[in-house]
Amino acid sequence: MRKTEIASLIEALFDAPPAVYSPADLELFRRFKALLNAGEIRAAEPDPSSPTGWHVNAWVKKGILLGFRMGSLVDMSVDHRKQPWFDKATYPVKQFDVADGVRIVPGGSSIRDGSFVARSVTCMPPMYINVGAYVDAGTMVDSHALVGSCAQIGERCHISAAAQIGGVLEPVGAMPVIIEDEVMVGGNCGVYEGTVVKKRAVLATGVFLNQSTPVFDVVKERVLRAENGQPLVIPEDAVVVPGSRAIAKGPGKDWGLSVAAPIIVKYRDEKTEGKVQLEDLLR
Repeated sequence: MRKTEIASLIEALFDAPPAVYSPADLELFRRFKALLNAGEIRAAEPDPSSPTGWHVNAWVKKGILLGFRMGSLVDMSVDHRKQPWFDKATYPVKQFDVADGVRIVPGGSSIRDGSFVARSVTCMPPMYINVGAYVDAGTMVDSHALVGSCAQIGERCHISAAAQIGGVLEPVGAMPVIIEDEVMVGGNCGVYEGTVVKKRAVLATGVFLNQSTPVFDVVKERVLRAENGQPLVIPEDAVVVPGSRAIAKGPGKDWGLSVAAPIIVKYRDEKTEGKVQLEDLLR
Protein backbone atom coordinates (compact mmCIF):
# COMPACT_ATOMS: atom_id res chain seq x y z
CA MET A 1 0.00 0.00 0.00
CA ARG A 2 1.47 3.36 -1.06
CA LYS A 3 1.86 6.25 1.36
CA THR A 4 -0.63 8.37 -0.56
CA GLU A 5 -3.24 5.64 -0.20
CA ILE A 6 -2.50 5.25 3.51
CA ALA A 7 -2.81 9.02 3.94
CA SER A 8 -6.24 9.07 2.25
CA LEU A 9 -7.52 6.17 4.36
CA ILE A 10 -6.20 7.74 7.58
CA GLU A 11 -7.91 11.05 6.76
CA ALA A 12 -11.22 9.30 6.06
CA LEU A 13 -11.07 7.19 9.21
CA PHE A 14 -10.15 10.18 11.36
CA ASP A 15 -12.97 12.33 9.98
CA ALA A 16 -15.64 9.61 10.21
CA PRO A 17 -14.81 7.30 13.12
CA PRO A 18 -16.85 4.07 13.21
CA ALA A 19 -18.67 2.77 16.28
CA VAL A 20 -16.24 -0.15 16.33
CA TYR A 21 -12.87 -0.34 14.59
CA SER A 22 -12.55 -3.30 12.24
CA PRO A 23 -9.55 -5.61 11.72
CA ALA A 24 -8.91 -3.70 8.47
CA ASP A 25 -8.76 -0.42 10.42
CA LEU A 26 -6.29 -1.90 12.88
CA GLU A 27 -4.16 -3.22 10.00
CA LEU A 28 -4.16 0.26 8.44
CA PHE A 29 -2.90 1.71 11.70
CA ARG A 30 -0.24 -1.02 11.98
CA ARG A 31 1.10 -0.07 8.53
CA PHE A 32 0.95 3.61 9.39
CA LYS A 33 2.91 3.09 12.61
CA ALA A 34 5.52 0.99 10.81
CA LEU A 35 6.20 3.97 8.53
CA LEU A 36 6.52 6.24 11.59
CA ASN A 37 8.95 3.85 13.24
CA ALA A 38 11.05 3.71 10.07
CA GLY A 39 11.12 7.49 9.69
CA GLU A 40 9.45 7.23 6.28
CA ILE A 41 6.65 9.58 7.33
CA ARG A 42 6.96 12.51 9.74
CA ALA A 43 4.66 14.93 11.53
CA ALA A 44 6.66 17.75 9.93
CA GLU A 45 9.36 17.78 7.28
CA PRO A 46 11.75 20.27 5.66
CA ASP A 47 10.24 22.59 3.08
CA PRO A 48 12.52 25.30 1.60
CA SER A 49 9.50 27.16 0.23
CA SER A 50 8.02 27.70 3.70
CA PRO A 51 8.88 30.82 5.78
CA THR A 52 10.07 28.52 8.59
CA GLY A 53 11.73 25.99 6.30
CA TRP A 54 9.22 23.33 7.41
CA HIS A 55 5.67 22.20 6.75
CA VAL A 56 3.27 20.18 8.88
CA ASN A 57 1.85 16.83 7.75
CA ALA A 58 -1.54 17.07 9.44
CA TRP A 59 -2.59 13.63 8.23
CA VAL A 60 0.31 12.07 10.14
CA LYS A 61 -0.86 13.76 13.34
CA LYS A 62 -4.36 12.46 12.62
CA GLY A 63 -2.96 8.94 12.32
CA ILE A 64 -1.22 9.25 15.68
CA LEU A 65 -4.43 10.45 17.32
CA LEU A 66 -6.28 7.53 15.71
CA GLY A 67 -3.99 5.20 17.60
CA PHE A 68 -5.20 6.65 20.88
CA ARG A 69 -8.82 6.30 19.78
CA MET A 70 -8.37 2.70 18.66
CA GLY A 71 -6.27 1.42 21.52
CA SER A 72 -7.73 -0.27 24.55
CA LEU A 73 -6.15 0.13 27.97
CA VAL A 74 -3.95 -2.89 28.73
CA ASP A 75 -1.53 -4.05 31.40
CA MET A 76 2.04 -3.47 30.14
CA SER A 77 3.74 -4.28 33.44
CA VAL A 78 7.03 -6.14 33.41
CA ASP A 79 6.34 -6.95 37.05
CA HIS A 80 2.76 -6.06 37.98
CA ARG A 81 3.38 -6.21 41.74
CA LYS A 82 6.54 -4.08 41.80
CA GLN A 83 5.83 -1.62 39.03
CA PRO A 84 2.41 -1.63 37.30
CA TRP A 85 2.15 0.05 33.89
CA PHE A 86 -1.09 0.60 31.99
CA ASP A 87 -1.36 2.23 28.56
CA LYS A 88 -3.03 2.00 25.18
CA ALA A 89 -2.39 -1.31 23.42
CA THR A 90 -1.55 0.61 20.25
CA TYR A 91 1.46 2.34 21.83
CA PRO A 92 3.73 -0.08 23.70
CA VAL A 93 7.40 0.59 24.35
CA LYS A 94 9.35 0.69 21.08
CA GLN A 95 11.36 -2.45 20.38
CA PHE A 96 15.06 -2.25 19.55
CA ASP A 97 17.82 -4.68 18.66
CA VAL A 98 21.57 -4.17 18.98
CA ALA A 99 21.71 -4.15 15.16
CA ASP A 100 19.68 -0.91 15.19
CA GLY A 101 22.77 0.90 16.45
CA VAL A 102 20.94 2.96 19.07
CA ARG A 103 22.73 3.28 22.40
CA ILE A 104 20.21 3.05 25.25
CA VAL A 105 22.19 3.23 28.48
CA PRO A 106 20.66 1.21 31.35
CA GLY A 107 18.77 3.17 33.97
CA GLY A 108 15.11 3.73 33.25
CA SER A 109 14.67 5.43 29.87
CA SER A 110 11.56 4.89 27.75
CA ILE A 111 10.90 5.30 24.03
CA ARG A 112 7.35 4.97 22.80
CA ASP A 113 6.40 3.00 19.72
CA GLY A 114 5.61 5.18 16.71
CA SER A 115 8.75 7.30 17.04
CA PHE A 116 11.86 7.29 14.85
CA VAL A 117 15.27 7.01 16.51
CA ALA A 118 18.17 6.87 14.05
CA ARG A 119 21.39 4.91 14.25
CA SER A 120 24.08 6.35 16.54
CA VAL A 121 21.57 8.17 18.78
CA THR A 122 22.62 8.01 22.45
CA CYS A 123 19.95 7.88 25.18
CA MET A 124 21.17 8.63 28.70
CA PRO A 125 18.94 7.52 31.59
CA PRO A 126 16.34 8.44 32.49
CA MET A 127 14.99 10.13 29.35
CA TYR A 128 11.76 9.87 27.35
CA ILE A 129 10.92 10.03 23.64
CA ASN A 130 7.21 10.23 22.86
CA VAL A 131 5.14 8.99 19.91
CA GLY A 132 5.60 10.81 16.60
CA ALA A 133 9.01 12.19 17.57
CA TYR A 134 11.86 12.04 15.05
CA VAL A 135 15.43 11.93 16.43
CA ASP A 136 18.15 11.90 13.78
CA ALA A 137 21.61 10.34 13.68
CA GLY A 138 24.34 11.23 16.15
CA THR A 139 22.08 13.09 18.58
CA MET A 140 22.40 12.66 22.34
CA VAL A 141 19.31 12.83 24.55
CA ASP A 142 20.68 13.33 28.03
CA SER A 143 19.42 12.40 31.49
CA HIS A 144 15.93 13.58 32.50
CA ALA A 145 15.36 15.09 29.04
CA LEU A 146 12.03 14.91 27.21
CA VAL A 147 11.44 14.76 23.47
CA GLY A 148 7.70 15.42 23.17
CA SER A 149 5.18 13.93 20.78
CA CYS A 150 5.86 14.93 17.15
CA ALA A 151 9.01 16.94 18.01
CA GLN A 152 11.60 16.83 15.22
CA ILE A 153 15.26 16.65 16.28
CA GLY A 154 18.05 16.89 13.70
CA GLU A 155 21.46 15.25 13.37
CA ARG A 156 24.27 15.65 15.91
CA CYS A 157 22.22 17.62 18.41
CA HIS A 158 22.73 17.57 22.17
CA ILE A 159 19.56 17.69 24.24
CA SER A 160 21.15 18.30 27.62
CA ALA A 161 20.11 17.09 31.05
CA ALA A 162 16.57 18.07 32.11
CA ALA A 163 15.85 19.89 28.83
CA GLN A 164 12.21 19.80 27.79
CA ILE A 165 11.46 19.70 24.07
CA GLY A 166 7.72 20.10 23.77
CA GLY A 167 5.85 18.33 21.03
CA VAL A 168 2.53 19.75 19.76
CA LEU A 169 0.31 16.87 18.70
CA GLU A 170 -2.84 18.99 18.71
CA PRO A 171 -4.18 20.91 16.90
CA VAL A 172 -3.25 18.73 13.95
CA GLY A 173 -2.32 21.70 11.75
CA ALA A 174 0.05 23.29 14.28
CA MET A 175 3.81 23.15 13.80
CA PRO A 176 5.55 20.85 16.30
CA VAL A 177 8.79 21.92 17.94
CA ILE A 178 11.69 21.72 15.48
CA ILE A 179 15.34 21.41 16.52
CA GLU A 180 17.52 21.41 13.41
CA ASP A 181 20.97 19.84 12.88
CA GLU A 182 23.86 20.43 15.28
CA VAL A 183 21.85 22.43 17.80
CA MET A 184 23.04 22.52 21.40
CA VAL A 185 20.15 22.68 23.89
CA GLY A 186 21.55 23.41 27.34
CA GLY A 187 20.46 21.90 30.62
CA ASN A 188 17.05 22.89 32.03
CA CYS A 189 16.00 24.56 28.77
CA GLY A 190 12.38 24.50 27.64
CA VAL A 191 11.36 24.77 23.98
CA TYR A 192 7.59 24.76 23.43
CA GLU A 193 4.61 25.65 21.20
CA GLY A 194 6.08 24.94 17.79
CA THR A 195 9.27 26.96 18.16
CA VAL A 196 11.78 26.33 15.34
CA VAL A 197 15.46 26.35 16.33
CA LYS A 198 17.59 26.56 13.18
CA LYS A 199 20.89 24.79 12.48
CA ARG A 200 23.84 25.11 14.84
CA ALA A 201 22.07 27.42 17.27
CA VAL A 202 23.07 27.23 20.94
CA LEU A 203 20.57 27.59 23.78
CA ALA A 204 22.40 28.27 27.02
CA THR A 205 21.35 26.68 30.29
CA GLY A 206 17.92 27.82 31.43
CA VAL A 207 16.60 29.36 28.21
CA PHE A 208 12.81 29.08 27.72
CA LEU A 209 11.18 29.65 24.35
CA ASN A 210 7.52 29.70 23.34
CA GLN A 211 5.10 31.72 21.22
CA SER A 212 4.72 34.38 23.89
CA THR A 213 8.45 34.94 24.31
CA PRO A 214 10.13 37.76 22.36
CA VAL A 215 13.83 37.13 21.76
CA PHE A 216 16.13 40.16 21.76
CA ASP A 217 18.93 39.98 19.19
CA VAL A 218 21.48 42.53 20.40
CA VAL A 219 23.88 41.60 17.59
CA LYS A 220 21.53 42.43 14.70
CA GLU A 221 19.44 44.91 16.70
CA ARG A 222 16.05 43.29 16.24
CA VAL A 223 13.35 41.56 18.26
CA LEU A 224 12.17 38.11 17.14
CA ARG A 225 8.55 37.16 17.82
CA ALA A 226 5.96 34.58 16.83
CA GLU A 227 3.64 36.64 14.63
CA ASN A 228 0.88 36.22 12.04
CA GLY A 229 0.29 32.59 12.90
CA GLN A 230 3.95 31.68 12.39
CA PRO A 231 6.07 30.10 15.15
CA LEU A 232 9.02 31.71 16.86
CA VAL A 233 12.16 31.02 14.80
CA ILE A 234 15.66 31.11 16.30
CA PRO A 235 18.20 31.89 13.54
CA GLU A 236 21.09 29.67 12.46
CA ASP A 237 24.21 29.91 14.64
CA ALA A 238 22.47 32.13 17.21
CA VAL A 239 23.74 31.85 20.78
CA VAL A 240 20.81 32.48 23.12
CA VAL A 241 21.16 33.13 26.85
CA PRO A 242 18.51 33.77 29.51
CA GLY A 243 17.95 37.43 30.33
CA SER A 244 15.32 39.81 31.68
CA ARG A 245 13.75 43.17 30.88
CA ALA A 246 12.24 45.66 33.27
CA ILE A 247 8.48 46.22 33.32
CA ALA A 248 8.06 49.77 32.03
CA LYS A 249 4.82 50.88 33.68
CA GLY A 250 2.26 50.21 36.38
CA PRO A 251 2.83 48.29 39.60
CA GLY A 252 5.50 46.16 37.93
CA LYS A 253 7.64 49.27 37.37
CA ASP A 254 6.92 50.60 40.86
CA TRP A 255 7.92 47.30 42.43
CA GLY A 256 11.08 46.97 40.34
CA LEU A 257 9.94 43.77 38.62
CA SER A 258 11.20 42.28 35.36
CA VAL A 259 10.14 39.50 32.99
CA ALA A 260 12.14 36.83 31.22
CA ALA A 261 13.73 37.92 27.95
CA PRO A 262 16.01 35.48 26.06
CA ILE A 263 18.88 37.34 24.41
CA ILE A 264 20.97 36.50 21.34
CA VAL A 265 24.36 37.68 22.52
CA LYS A 266 26.46 36.44 19.61
CA TYR A 267 26.55 34.10 16.64
CA ARG A 268 28.49 30.88 16.75
CA ASP A 269 32.27 31.16 16.26
CA GLU A 270 35.42 29.13 16.96
CA LYS A 271 35.30 29.93 20.67
CA THR A 272 31.73 28.63 20.82
CA GLU A 273 32.77 25.44 19.03
CA GLY A 274 35.26 24.60 21.76
CA LYS A 275 32.62 24.98 24.46
CA VAL A 276 29.80 22.98 22.88
CA GLN A 277 31.60 20.23 20.95
CA LEU A 278 30.62 16.78 22.15
CA GLU A 279 33.45 14.38 22.91
CA ASP A 280 33.40 11.67 20.24
CA LEU A 281 34.66 9.11 22.73
CA LEU A 282 31.34 9.36 24.60
CA ARG A 283 29.56 8.07 21.51
